[in-house]
Amino acid sequence: MAAAAGDLLRSLRKSAPLVHNITNFVTMNFIANALLAVGASPVMAHAIEEAGEMTGLADALCLNIGTLTPGWVDAMEAAAAAAVQKGIPAVLDPVGAGATLFRTEQARRIMYPGGPRPFPPAPSRSDSRSGFPSGIFPLTVIRGNASEILSLLQQKPDGKNGTRGVDSIHGVDKAMDTAVTAARQLGCLIAVTGVEDCVTDGFQVLRIANGHPLMPRITGTGCVATALIAAFLAAGRARMEAGHPDDAETDSRDGSPSTSCSSCPENDLISAAAALSVIGLAGETAASGAAGPGSFSPRFLDALYALTPEALAEGSRIRWEPAPPDAAAAGHEPKGGVL
Repeated sequence: MAAAAGDLLRSLRKSAPLVHNITNFVTMNFIANALLAVGASPVMAHAIEEAGEMTGLADALCLNIGTLTPGWVDAMEAAAAAAVQKGIPAVLDPVGAGATLFRTEQARRIMYPGGPRPFPPAPSRSDSRSGFPSGIFPLTVIRGNASEILSLLQQKPDGKNGTRGVDSIHGVDKAMDTAVTAARQLGCLIAVTGVEDCVTDGFQVLRIANGHPLMPRITGTGCVATALIAAFLAAGRARMEAGHPDDAETDSRDGSPSTSCSSCPENDLISAAAALSVIGLAGETAASGAAGPGSFSPRFLDALYALTPEALAEGSRIRWEPAPPDAAAAGHEPKGGVL
């Protein structure tokens, strides 16, 4: 497992997954360049007339409500439906959820096809992927800061938990109980990002300690994190479906085809954590030679481009945390240690 993040980066660069982004005007260029730098292929198509068709060509879907309009949400719903039909991962970035009621409702509308609604009753684990009465739950990952996650997922009628614009006023740990519960109920992964990042499937938690204080001083690093998660999910699934063709190059395993399912939550969990480690490690590298935010941005793109699988495997700081108390009862063994 020590080389898992590096293996995934190598696979991403071999497969160059096409990531369809319906994202925001503020960070669109930065997201596209970051995806290109890491080795993925971005496309930005927002018109509802082509959103579903474009998703049908893609390997992953990234939805970001930063510059929100109702027409874009219509396109996001169409794209999410196409992602479900094709069976590709879909990732939502609920930017600014909790700042306004409209923004929170529209994020929930994407989560629950059929219209905005409050957080629903929990389905059982066995049927959590088959969705709610309105249809299939379309998302593989929801990634946000702590305040966005709290606002989006807690049972509060106004969906507000003190978000200040798009900035979080809560620490990551404040949102983890909500994230674990929601991930288990929804059958998706929840990633909470901040000084340290956490991602959970509701039964296991991975904590990622890569990053640098300069990262929140430029706009778009969170949006890039969401897009990279989508790219790494696609690369991880392609790698699993191919039976780990690159394992023999990187470690002592025998390279025999894996019997694991490519879209199983644990595989996606590791892929999401690897993506967060990549952006954090690139931030650390960029900051080492930057005078401030202005010189940090281009160095960050350079660091994404120059990052090798070996450097990622060496520099990743990803740790399994103890499973929630009732996870063992649900058949999930607690893990520990560094990935």
